[in-house]
Amino acid sequence: MAPKQRKPTPGSSSASGSSPAKAIPHINPNSSFTPESFEKELESLAQKAQSETTLHYLTEQSIIYLKSAALLSLIALYSTVSQLNLSPTYGSIPSSKWHSKLIMAGCFAGWSTNLTLNRVLPFKPEKLLPLLAVYVPVVQFFLGKVSSTLTAQWGPLITEGLTLLPLVTISAACVATYLEGADMPGFLPSWIRDALPGLGGYGFYKLSEKILGGLVEEHIGQSVLNTRVGMELALAGSYAALAPSKLLVFALPALLHTALLNTHLPTGNALANLNKGLESVGYVVLDRKESLTGYVSVVDSPKEGYRVMRCDHSLLGGEWVKFLNQGQFKGNQVAEPIYGVFAMLEAVRLVKTPEKIKDHEAKALVIGLGIGTTPAALVAHGIDTTVVEIDPVVHKFALEYFQLPKNHTAVIEDAVTYTSRLAADEKGQRFDYIVHDVFTGGAEPIPLFTLEFLQNLNALLKPNGVIAINYAGDFALPPPRIVTNTIRSVFPACRAFREHPRDMEDFTKNQRDFTNMVMFCTKDPSGEVKFRHPNNRDLLNSPSRQAFLYPQHEVKEEDFVKAEGEAEGVLRANDTERLVKWHESSAMGHWGIMRTVLPDAVWEEW
Repeated sequence: MAPKQRKPTPGSSSASGSSPAKAIPHINPNSSFTPESFEKELESLAQKAQSETTLHYLTEQSIIYLKSAALLSLIALYSTVSQLNLSPTYGSIPSSKWHSKLIMAGCFAGWSTNLTLNRVLPFKPEKLLPLLAVYVPVVQFFLGKVSSTLTAQWGPLITEGLTLLPLVTISAACVATYLEGADMPGFLPSWIRDALPGLGGYGFYKLSEKILGGLVEEHIGQSVLNTRVGMELALAGSYAALAPSKLLVFALPALLHTALLNTHLPTGNALANLNKGLESVGYVVLDRKESLTGYVSVVDSPKEGYRVMRCDHSLLGGEWVKFLNQGQFKGNQVAEPIYGVFAMLEAVRLVKTPEKIKDHEAKALVIGLGIGTTPAALVAHGIDTTVVEIDPVVHKFALEYFQLPKNHTAVIEDAVTYTSRLAADEKGQRFDYIVHDVFTGGAEPIPLFTLEFLQNLNALLKPNGVIAINYAGDFALPPPRIVTNTIRSVFPACRAFREHPRDMEDFTKNQRDFTNMVMFCTKDPSGEVKFRHPNNRDLLNSPSRQAFLYPQHEVKEEDFVKAEGEAEGVLRANDTERLVKWHESSAMGHWGIMRTVLPDAVWEEW
């Protein structure tokens, strides 16, 4: 039996034989109907369809850009975290040598092979990202144990080549695939539309790297998740949330290793396990903390009887603990430093001045704390001492594990900011003695050796005052000459002394002459820097000060190296590239020296 047909309403089409109520469900067939109302109904439906299409389009485009931005932000953050994980083993400067090149190579490889990866892989490439990220701490852990074999020259390249490079490559490939669905403005020429996704993506990556990198440095060490390995685990979790996959089952071994065996993650028994690994070389890590200047730790050598403070792949200082309150040292106000240069800095008190400076009336400013050897001696002499240290962890460890007395004024702030503010205040405090003692990672912190910074120190020094500036560097390279020229341009009367005489064999064979130099300067343009001989009170019953307090190995003009084509002049804040270009050579040499000071295992087990 044929179905009953409904009579067509006026104005409807009966060609298809279908019911107009089904074709246009919004029209009530029993209502009064005119062509005008029909047109209005069609227009309303068209507008609704257009609105739904526009909403769908905007949603689709938003998802494309949000996913791209998320991946670029994650890899920008991982870029910073990767460098932080290499710095305790290799130092910040060697770690950065290949970093930007690897990032560029990964971006290029991923962007140019995204179609191939989508075709070859049986799953979306983004599914690989969580798996790659979760194994990064494992690879870093095991490669770090062979850093002495890999060396600072190639270790960072190999490590990031096996960890960061695959992440960057897959991330870039995914972003390229996402952005293929993105619409570019039609009024732009085709070549600009083709280039815009790549250029825009790289620009967004660099901006994210700068912003997120700053946030990491600001908050590092504040919780387990803010530590180097903690952030890597958090990033792996972020990748897993962004691209969940059944492949994550293969991440379990890596997670277990990082949680239970990776001593770099400061949880549970990690420190005890770390020290078990150091038993064979006779060292113990008493405490450790990740902070804004690097990985800071206190390391003891029970066998040799000394203690040092480490920051990344460098030492901030050390003292002999086996002499504390023992025999002739009983009752001493200061500890015995293991490095003579720290005793030589105290010779700032021995410089003859037009008017004698009385200790109990004097005020001293120390830029850079280390373990506090120089501030402790100044306090022991009754001098009102202010210490400027940027890293709160360094100050905390110096108080807890070394002989830094509490009766000093601590300023936990960037020295450039502090001295600029104080120098601008004409009624601000001025000092009889200033000790400038800053160093990190095999190279000088350039902003603290610029003309502008030294001019601020000059403003803070009383007319009758004396400044001592410690510079650590490779005298086989030009930077010491540049720094010395800058210092002499501010302070008219200066003399410079080395910690030890030049090792001619090492200089001739390896073209290396790494040492500490202390420059003693005054503001007297007609004066000459001369020292009085120390008395028993100056020596503080300390054999180290008997041997090193009085400066001995003077640096002559001919000892400085000038680079071919290097212009004479001073180092200004807007011209710091003059020193930066030599940092790599200096840091590589410093890395090798540090590996002779402490065993490889101490640097690798952080």
